Order: sequence, then C-alpha cells, then structure tokens
Amino acid sequence: MPETDPGHRRFSRRALLGTGGLAALAAGGAAGAAALGGGGEAAAAPAVPFHGPQQAGILTPRQNHVRLAAFDLGRARTDRGRAAALLLRWTTAAEHLTRGAPVPAGLEPPGSRAADTGALADTRPARLTLTFGLGATFFDRTGLTAARPEALAPLPAFPDDRLDPARGDGDLLVQIGADDAFVTAQGLRTLQRLAHGEATLRWTMTGFTAADGRRNLMGQVDGTNNPDPARALVSAPDAPPWLAGGSYVVVRRIRMLLDHWDTLPPDHREQALGRRACDGAPLTGGGERTPVDLAATRPDGVPVIATNAHVRLAAPASNNGATMVRRSWSYHDGHRADGAPDAGLLFTAWQPDPRTGFVPVQQRLSRGDALARYLVHEASAVFAVPGGIRPGTYVAQSLLEP
Repeated sequence: MPETDPGHRRFSRRALLGTGGLAALAAGGAAGAAALGGGGEAAAAPAVPFHGPQQAGILTPRQNHVRLAAFDLGRARTDRGRAAALLLRWTTAAEHLTRGAPVPAGLEPPGSRAADTGALADTRPARLTLTFGLGATFFDRTGLTAARPEALAPLPAFPDDRLDPARGDGDLLVQIGADDAFVTAQGLRTLQRLAHGEATLRWTMTGFTAADGRRNLMGQVDGTNNPDPARALVSAPDAPPWLAGGSYVVVRRIRMLLDHWDTLPPDHREQALGRRACDGAPLTGGGERTPVDLAATRPDGVPVIATNAHVRLAAPASNNGATMVRRSWSYHDGHRADGAPDAGLLFTAWQPDPRTGFVPVQQRLSRGDALARYLVHEASAVFAVPGGIRPGTYVAQSLLEP
C-alpha cells in the first residue's frame, strides 16, 4: 500500500477504520444479508445497486426526494489518511444503507459519543442512492493540489448571479436521493455522525419532484431535452486515472420569481420557454420529444421559437454541441421577508467537463434568456465525481492511495 504524506505511514484498513470498524466491515456482508433475508418486507424493498461503473445517483432514474449537502474538512490541512478514513466510513455506511441493512457498529470515529439510533430499522431503501464528489479545496486540504484536475476550475461569474458564498462550494459533496424523504434525512444524519471530528456540514438543500416527476414550480415539463441518460457521455474522456468512469457536477440553487411569473399571460410564458405548457411540446409542433425546429418561421418571417427563448439559447445546436445530463428537483423553503415564496429549482448538471458543458451554455443564457428575468441564481458549486465503486474499495481510493 502507498504511503501517507506525514511520517510516510502506510495506509491499511485497520488504520483507517480502527479495530472495531475493521471487524464491522468484515462482518457487514453477513449482517446485511441477515437484515435483508429475515424480515420479508426488507427483502422486497426496492434497492439501487451501490457498486457499478458509475456511482449510483447519476444515471439512476430521478427519485422523489433529494438532500444535497457539502462538507468542509475540519482542518486547514488534513492528513490524507484521515480523509481516506472518512471516505471509507462513508462508503461502508452507504453500501449498507442502500440495501436496507443497518450501518455496522464500530464505524464511529474516535471520540464520537453518537451511535446509530435505529431510525431506519423499519424502513425500506426506497431506491436510496448516495453519490460523492470532491471540491477543488479538497485537493488543497489534503496536500493533493497537483492532482486537482484542470476541469475543476472555479466557475466564472455570470452577470445575473447573486451568490451566497455560505451556500456554495465545499470540500466534499454528497447527493442523497430516495423516494422517501425520511430516508434521505436519516442518510444525511448518518454521514454527519460518521464525520465527527473530521468534517462539518457547510450547507444543505432539500428538494422534491412532482408526483409524475415531470413539472417544476413554474408549471413547465422539466428536462425534456436531456440526452438519453443510458447513452450520454458523463465520463471525462481525458480524466486522470482516479477519475476514470467519473464526471463533474455543477450544482445551482435557482430561485424562481413565481409571484411575477404567475401574472404573465399563458402565451408569454410559453414564448419565454419555447414549449407548450400543457405537454412540453415545442412551439414548432409535435409532441414532447419532437425535436425543436429552430429554423421554423411564421408567415410574416418571424421565428416561431423566439430569438431569446430558453430552448433556443440552451440548445446544443446553439452551443457547439454542448450537452449535460440534468437531474433537478424543486424546492420550497417557505417565504421571504417580503412575502414572496422562497422556492425554485435545485439544478444539477453532470458532464465530462464544465468548461465545455455548463459554462458556455450559461454564458449564452445570461446574455438574453427570456426566462432569466424570472430567475435568481443564489448558490453555485462544482465538484469532481469519482467513478463507480467496486466491492472492497471506497470512493476516491485510487486518488488517496495512488
């Protein structure tokens, strides 16, 4: 095994987890099998495989609820071994939680007085996924600045951004999706407990989908022009070895000015988007999945899809073919001091490189998108998301143990 930076100590599972955690990890498979096989209901619960070529939660069909959370490591400079131990604990917990098994005892870090309360004991996995990412500052904190990919550069400032730094960036990202909000909440609580003394919660955002998973709070059918997730290129083709099979995700909290939007005539709302509200079909005709005809004009020569319509400015044809796999959720966090709803979209976009995906598209949208006057971008972050996790390994292991 390779050496850590301080003192040239060698990594080992025993050193990372501690004696109790090592035993728990070894026994985890049996414990999980007992939990799944003995109760009947748990065995029939829907579960998304944790292991695979990509991390679950990227190409997984979108769940009904999400918790997005960023953590900061507790020290300005963190030993790589400590970071590895944290990610090993999180990986071990995620393996068990996603199949409905109890988190093994003994995973808690030294000094922690908290323990699993068993709150998920009678709960199905509900298609739970936990997806982990690394922020740019993670590499600085762990002495791995030289390994930080160039694509993990800070996003440029966009003209209409009103970003709150306290709700952006972070050393570590976790996306927790499930069809049960209770499961996502307890999943986050578990990660917080296992991060005791090593990482603290920087920000968290909670989202949901409509019953049919299609409409956002503006009433629009959302995500229609997404590329086919099963075929979309979400892996970085020129990625370093530790990022093989991985991607990048841009996270944006976008508040919708719903009180203003709701006063617009229906045809104005459709023109701003470029699609019909009733079914999401383009204004150029057909059904929801019909390609938008950006060249179509009315008899008077005016484009059917307005020159500032969202679908025109965001289209791959308008952005040198740039595409992103979008998995977004609505949020509603009550009301602001002026009485306006604090509600909108938790936008997540997965791509091979933000510099050729999200950035050029957002730059084009910021220069005249008709929807922009009804949106406020309030939080932003970008993370590198390591590839899938094989049994017996932990997230980002090949980075921390090259």
